[in-house]
Amino acid sequence: MPELPEVQTVVDTLIAQGLPGRRIADVGVYWPKIIADMPPAVFCRRANGRTIEQITRRGKYIVMRLSGDLTLLIHLRMSGRFNWSLATSPRLSHEHVVFALDGAHSLRFQDTRKFGRMLLTDAPQRILDRLGPEPLDKGFTSQGLAGMLGACRRQIKPLLLDQRFLAGMGNIYVDEALWEARIHPRQISSTLDHPAIVGLHRAIVSVLHQGLRNRGTSLGRGQTNFQSPHRDPGGNARALNVFRRTGQACPRCTTTIVRLVVGQRSTHICPKCQPLISRLCRPAVPCEPLQRRRRNAGHR
Repeated sequence: MPELPEVQTVVDTLIAQGLPGRRIADVGVYWPKIIADMPPAVFCRRANGRTIEQITRRGKYIVMRLSGDLTLLIHLRMSGRFNWSLATSPRLSHEHVVFALDGAHSLRFQDTRKFGRMLLTDAPQRILDRLGPEPLDKGFTSQGLAGMLGACRRQIKPLLLDQRFLAGMGNIYVDEALWEARIHPRQISSTLDHPAIVGLHRAIVSVLHQGLRNRGTSLGRGQTNFQSPHRDPGGNARALNVFRRTGQACPRCTTTIVRLVVGQRSTHICPKCQPLISRLCRPAVPCEPLQRRRRNAGHR
């Protein structure tokens, strides 16, 4: 699934191509289930003639602000991508939504697995306000992360994947950040000490910036792998340290990288660099039997 660096790469490419300011001349929908919360015919009718005023990203959503106070929210899900194509080019078999633009080009949504979704709405904040902080915003600090982690008692990897906790992170970049910070993915969030939290914050920012510099991660050249709107693959795969490196040597200590399943997600770690520190995983308050023993001891 495209994560923050991949989605931002799509947004940056479309901005560079001059999409803001272009008018939608026509819309064709060829797989109705991609359109959320309204019939495709209504979607086409409401989008036709609108000008694309702005395109941004929030978490894993592409946010297109249209004229007339409408917003188009796009979630790429597993295999969604946008293609920037000549209007005269034949439609490909998996191009399920085609936006004909004023001029010689069209913007086409391709999705092999058909999990992607588009929502046309006049109240985008109903969706976007549910998301957690943006990890690359200046307001996302190690101190703020400490407060967020301390308020939860969950395994750290599933927590970082939760878009309500932190927006934009996915399996690739969470595995990479946890390796860089030397944190086991099953470590309980509230047990992390200050140096570990500072290291995790630094690692999250670092791996995301690296992904952005490399214009996303593509793990192959199949139709389900990430490509930019110009059909260019991302170059970040060569910079990955543990993700899908099972059986290879850890770049830091040469221990063999292993694959685990954490929170039903495939997970890759170095068992030496990322030990599970079970002695830190104790309850925040004494359990009831221990409290009872202490009360009884006071009566002796």
